[in-house]
Amino acid sequence: MAKYTKDEIVGRARDLARMIAETEEVDFFKRAEAQIHENEKVSSMITQIKGLQKQSVNLQHYGKEEALKKTEAKIASLEEELDSIPVVQEFKQSQVDVNELLQIVASAISNTVTDEVITSTGGNLLSGETGAKMKNSSCSH
Repeated sequence: MAKYTKDEIVGRARDLARMIAETEEVDFFKRAEAQIHENEKVSSMITQIKGLQKQSVNLQHYGKEEALKKTEAKIASLEEELDSIPVVQEFKQSQVDVNELLQIVASAISNTVTDEVITSTGGNLLSGETGAKMKNSSCSH
């Protein structure tokens, strides 16, 4: 059976990453992100939120509870308004879609490695036990 080096595996992972970067999900993400940066209303709101967040950190540091509550309420209100803008919703959905794709790939790799280990040791895929575990559990002590 062939043995692979870490470098070869990392090389294949990079090939896989390039493939993922050329999927519809990633393409949509890039377009959505570009639209966000081009949208003046969205950019302005993001700048406002960032400014208020800095203010909030300072207010928290100096223990200004009332002012902090008001600032956090403004942030929440702006974030809610921002989230209602279609281009922002599309961007957030595209992030979810790309993350789902990455999770599916990670899961497929992890599950396949586990299955290969179980099978190559003569184990049982249904119980998820490797051959070594099955041999040890059948021994009487």
